[in-house]
Amino acid sequence: MRYRILPVSLIAILLLLSGAAGREVAKMSTLTITSPVFKDNGNIPKQYTCDGKDVNPPLVIENIPRGAKSLALIVDDPDAPVDIWVHWVVWNMDPGTSEIKENSVPPGAIQGRNDFRKTSYGGPCPPSGTHRYFFKLYALDTVLTLGGNSTKHDLERAMQGHILGEAQTVGLYKR
Repeated sequence: MRYRILPVSLIAILLLLSGAAGREVAKMSTLTITSPVFKDNGNIPKQYTCDGKDVNPPLVIENIPRGAKSLALIVDDPDAPVDIWVHWVVWNMDPGTSEIKENSVPPGAIQGRNDFRKTSYGGPCPPSGTHRYFFKLYALDTVLTLGGNSTKHDLERAMQGHILGEAQTVGLYKR
């Protein structure tokens, strides 16, 4: 049997026609979450903590995957003295959400119960040392049917098999 070697330009054309190159480009534009008030692994300003106004910092969301039906956010502290401390749980954010403004929740989103036993944001309040606060964003292929008293664990169970993309940024705080 005889094989022919195809020129590189013909291979590129075939990839484009097959859509393979387009899929690779889609993989490269990954979901991101950032904050204009702190850099990734930078210090969270005091006003967003229990020592300040205790309101959520502004967040910017970019590159939401196609097919996303909703977004979810979990903010937690793995450096807490006992287990991971949950500061904020939000889901069913519209996939067109490009920002979460300071001291606000996107319209239609649902807040779950955090470890302060509240259904709202609870800012960093470490008992000692510098703690890391993970702002974890998820793009989902569904709208979740969870009640407002649900927890981080309930949300994580409901998200299983529905995550199209994930992103995180980490803020630091020391009292």
